[in-house]
Amino acid sequence: MNRRDLLKLGGLAALASPLGMKPAFAADPILFGVPNPMSGPFAANGKFAQMGVELFVEHHKTLIGRPVGYKILDTQGKPATAIRQVQDLFEQQKARFFAGGILSSEALAMGKGLDKLGGIFVTTAGADEITGSDCNRATFRWSVPTYGAIRETVGPLIKRHPEAKRWYTITPQYVFGEGLLTATKNILKENKLEHVGNSYHSLDEREFSGYLTNAMAAKPDVLLLLNFGSQSSEALRQAVSFGMKNNTIILMAWASGLEQFESLGADLCQDVYFGVQYWHSIDSPLNHELVKRTRDKFKINPNYSLAGAYILTKMMADGIVKANSTDVPKVIAAMEGTTYDGLTGKETIRKEDHQVIKNYYLLKGKAKASMKDKDDYCDIVHGGQSFLTPEQAGCKMPA
Repeated sequence: MNRRDLLKLGGLAALASPLGMKPAFAADPILFGVPNPMSGPFAANGKFAQMGVELFVEHHKTLIGRPVGYKILDTQGKPATAIRQVQDLFEQQKARFFAGGILSSEALAMGKGLDKLGGIFVTTAGADEITGSDCNRATFRWSVPTYGAIRETVGPLIKRHPEAKRWYTITPQYVFGEGLLTATKNILKENKLEHVGNSYHSLDEREFSGYLTNAMAAKPDVLLLLNFGSQSSEALRQAVSFGMKNNTIILMAWASGLEQFESLGADLCQDVYFGVQYWHSIDSPLNHELVKRTRDKFKINPNYSLAGAYILTKMMADGIVKANSTDVPKVIAAMEGTTYDGLTGKETIRKEDHQVIKNYYLLKGKAKASMKDKDDYCDIVHGGQSFLTPEQAGCKMPA
C-alpha cells in the first residue's frame, strides 16, 4: 500500500505523539467505506460526496472513544466493480459501515452484498426497490425514492399548470429510470392527462437530439426529463438549443441541485422546474451548520452530493453513538425508528423498511437579474412528502 492509498483519519493526526512515538490512541479506527463513481459520467457526484464525508470525519474525529477514518472506493458506476471493492474493504480492513451508491443499480448490489456480509449500507439512490421489494437489514436510504420524487414534482406542476395536458418523457433504461417512468404514467393516468411518448436511452448516451426531435414531433406541453447528472444536463442543454423552452414546460424530476445549476448557468435554468432532495437554503439547524462548515472549509455552498454523503455518514455515526458500540446488529437496532433533526428538518428512519421520511422539493429557475447571490439559481415552490407504505412498496423485512 503506497502513501496515496493510506486511509484518511480524522483523529489520528491530532492524537499522534511527537518524534515518531506510538499514537496516544491504541483503539482501532472506525472505518467508513465510501463507494461512489469517482470516474466516468457521474464522477462529479462522487467528488462532492467525498467532500461531504471528509467534512464529517474531520469535524468529529472520534466516536465512542475511537478515531474515525474513511476510505474512498471508485465503483465506476458498475455494480460488479462496486460489490467487489466493498467486499475487499470489508474483509481486508474490517470496514463495516458504508455510505454511497449514487446509482441505483450499484446501490442495490452493494446493499444485498453487505446484508450477506454483515455490514451497514446507507444510500441516496432512488430506485423504489431499495427499500421496497429488495429491502434488507443492512440497507438504509436517506433520499426520497422515485415514487415520492414524481408525486412531489409532477403533482404540484399539474396544479400550477392545469393547461398542460400532453407530457413527453426521456428516460434512462435501468431500474432508476423505470421507477420514475412508472410513477409518472400512474400520476398522469390518475389526472386524465396524456402521455404522448417516451424515449429510452442508455447510461452511456451523450447525444439527445434524436430523442428531442421525437419529443417535438409529439407536440407536448411538458417535457419531463427522468435522467440524472450529466445526462440530464446534456438533455436540457440540447432541448433549450432546440427552442423547446419557448413553447414547452420543462421539468427535470431528479436534479443534482447546485453543482448541476453551476454547470448549466442561470440562463439555461431560468423558468425550468427541478425536483431536488436538498437545497442549501433549507431552514433547519443542521443545514445552517452544514452550510457554515462547507463554506469555511471549501469556500462553496453544499450541494446535494456533498450534503447527502454528510448525512449518510452522520446517520451511521449517530447509530454507533446511540448503541455505544460498532456491533452491526446493535447499530442497526439503534438506527431503526429514530427521529432526528436532519438537513430537511425532522427526519425519521422508518423501522419497517429503513426508509428515511423527509421532504422532496420542487424548484423553479430564476432569471439571472433576480438572483440575490451567485448560488441563488432557484426558488423553492413546493416541498412535501409522498411515500408508499412498506407493504405497498413490497418490503418484507427479514427478522
